[in-house]
Parts: sequence; C-alpha cells; structure tokens
Amino acid sequence: MTVRQVERWFRIRRNQERTPVFKKFCESSWRGLFYFFIFWYGVYLHLDKVWFYETMQAWAGWPHHHITNDVYWYYMIEAAFYISLLFSLFTDNKRKDFTEMVIHHVATLLLMFMSWTNNFVRIGTLVLLVHDAVDFWMESAKVAKYLGYDKLCERLFFIFMVVWVLTRMILFPFRIIRSTMFEAPTGIGIPTVGWCTMWSVYNFLLCILQVLHIIWFYYICLIAKDAFRGQMEKDSRSSSESASDSGGDILESKENRIDPIKAPTQSLNGVVSAKVKKMS
Repeated sequence: MTVRQVERWFRIRRNQERTPVFKKFCESSWRGLFYFFIFWYGVYLHLDKVWFYETMQAWAGWPHHHITNDVYWYYMIEAAFYISLLFSLFTDNKRKDFTEMVIHHVATLLLMFMSWTNNFVRIGTLVLLVHDAVDFWMESAKVAKYLGYDKLCERLFFIFMVVWVLTRMILFPFRIIRSTMFEAPTGIGIPTVGWCTMWSVYNFLLCILQVLHIIWFYYICLIAKDAFRGQMEKDSRSSSESASDSGGDILESKENRIDPIKAPTQSLNGVVSAKVKKMS
C-alpha cells in the first residue's frame, strides 16, 4: 500500500468513530425542548407558592406539607427525565465529563428520592427550577452551531453563561444550600438524631452538585476564552474527536455542520463517504 492509501484508511477509520453531527443535533433538540417546557411549567406552578418568594416557608409546618397535583406531576416528570438521562449517557455522544454527568444524575435522583420520602418537596422544587433555567440555553446554542448559525450561537452561549452564573453560582449556593443548612433547623425545630443524619446527607448531596457546577463553570470559561479570541472551534467537553479536527457540542467546525433539510435522509455511511471523498 502507498502512503496515500494508508492515510486514506486512517481518515476513514477516524470518521467512522466520530459521532454524526445529525445525531448530536437530535440529542440537543429533544433535550432543549424538554428543558424549555419543564422550566416554564415550573415557573407557572411556583407563582402561587409562598416558598418561591421566601425560602423559610419551605420548612414552615414540616412535615405536614400537602403535595398538590401540579407539584406531583412536576416531580414525576423530572424524575422520569433524569432516569432516562442516566441511561442515555451510555448511548449518546460520550464526553470528557462522563463521570461527572453520572455523579450529577445519581445525586439528583437521590435528592429527589430523599425530598419526596421525607417531604422536603418544597425545597426540592426550587432545586429543580434553578437547574432547569440554564439547560435550555446550552442546548439551543448547540443546535444553532450544528445548523451553521455562528452569530446566533455566540449570543445564545453568552446568555447561557450569564444565566449559569446567576442560577448555579449565586442562587443555588446562597439561596438553596443556605436555606437547607441554616433555615431548615430553625424552621423545623430541634432535630432528632434520625432527622439530623437525613439532613446531613441531603446537604452533602447538594454540595456535590455545587462542586460539579464549579467544575463545569471552568469548562464554560475555557469555551468563552476561545470565543473571545475568535476561535470558536470546539466544545471543551467533547472527547469524541481530537483537538486538531474536532468540533464540540457547542462549538462545531464548518465541515461538521448539517443541512437541516437534507440531514434526515442521509445514512451514516453516506455522511462518512462524503467526508472521505472531500478530504481525499
């Protein structure tokens, strides 16, 4: 075999291992739609809830908190979604933060289980609302990049970063965790030994989420740094491609964009063949 043939073989092999952009587009689209609707549903159901305006009310009268139908379905839908996310991690595009995502989903499900069984549902709904506020913007930025709308992607990513700081770096630690650590003992009264253990585990899981938020914020800053330099070429979370020729989930190279009209009719082999033909 000639050197040219060997290079061509390696290109084909590399492209076969890459996740098709249309698959990434579909993943981001359905997740983005879910986050959009579930966030606004969460906002709607919280409008008449007293603990939405004063977190101390999340603990007043515990454990005799009546769970309304809207809160019940909010919890059930969110729980089902996070269970599906946990399983889909093993089939979707694998990322560098795979381990962090597993920890995040497991911790979230444990928090939902504990808050449901111990009637911490009021603070639990606030945790879900704060998290859902940011994810729609991230998935929207990815979709815009896959479709080739670079300017729109940059604007959505900027909004995503601002919302992330406001919700996960400010509201979550200084409102939610502060409430569970300091307001809960006051609102509930002198804790029993069993309650103290349960309360400690709950706070520990919330702190795990906050540590993950800080780690992901570091990734976000790396992407923002590239964007500031005008080098929006990759998502630092993506590990499916090499740094020299890869596009990430949010920041995708031009050759990895998709035609939203033609993409549904393309087979995976067709995508690979087209790329190899172009490169050779």
